[in-house]
Amino acid sequence: MKKLILSAAVLLGSLSAFAVIAPIESSIVKTISIADEYIEIKITDVPAAVTESLKKSHPNAVITKAYVNENKQYKLELAAGEKSETVWTDANGTITKK
Repeated sequence: MKKLILSAAVLLGSLSAFAVIAPIESSIVKTISIADEYIEIKITDVPAAVTESLKKSHPNAVITKAYVNENKQYKLELAAGEKSETVWTDANGTITKK
């Protein structure tokens, strides 16, 4: 009888060792690179394709400030009378939404 109880205790003890949950360490690192570092440039440095596109889409607007990032995306501040607007374009003059 003692052998039966002893063998049951050993069996249950060994089964509980497998039931232990090991801590899981997450080694996933997410890196998001967004080129939002815009540098102010002269309005005369804005490419002709961008200014032509703006003349078509915003005929009464005037560029008051121009910025560019490392991906050649332009952030342009426009003024039309008392209204002001910020427009983002690529180097080809395609207006993108921010």
